[in-house]
Amino acid sequence: MRILIRYFFRGVRLVLTPFMIAGSHLLKPKGVERDPDEQAAVDEQTRKLALYHFPACPFCIKVRRAMQRLSLDIELRNAQRPGEHRETLQREGGRVKVPCLRIEEDDGSVRWLYESDDIVAYLNRRFSVGQSDQAASERG
Repeated sequence: MRILIRYFFRGVRLVLTPFMIAGSHLLKPKGVERDPDEQAAVDEQTRKLALYHFPACPFCIKVRRAMQRLSLDIELRNAQRPGEHRETLQREGGRVKVPCLRIEEDDGSVRWLYESDDIVAYLNRRFSVGQSDQAASERG
């Protein structure tokens, strides 16, 4: 019985995967528009981030859509197949589970953030439009 269930879900995944990938490309959200200097500052901050993902994973699609909505240029690392990215995720992150955001802190330490809701909340807190304006007004 177990093997039938496994093959059933593999079949469902095989059928749905192309539609999920096509849908994520066709229904891209419109990104926020920032002035060029602010976008350059955001791009500089995102160089310390990398998203480990599977292309057809619905939770990964959710995170990638949030990245698109916030106009973030975060490096995508496909960890679905055996290789460098999957091995790094296992070795340094502790487990092969996606989505996973690799965050390099200013002090050089690395933090691994799992769970799509946590990743989206982190990105919204850090990169929402108005965050830099709010921080500047608090300093000034």
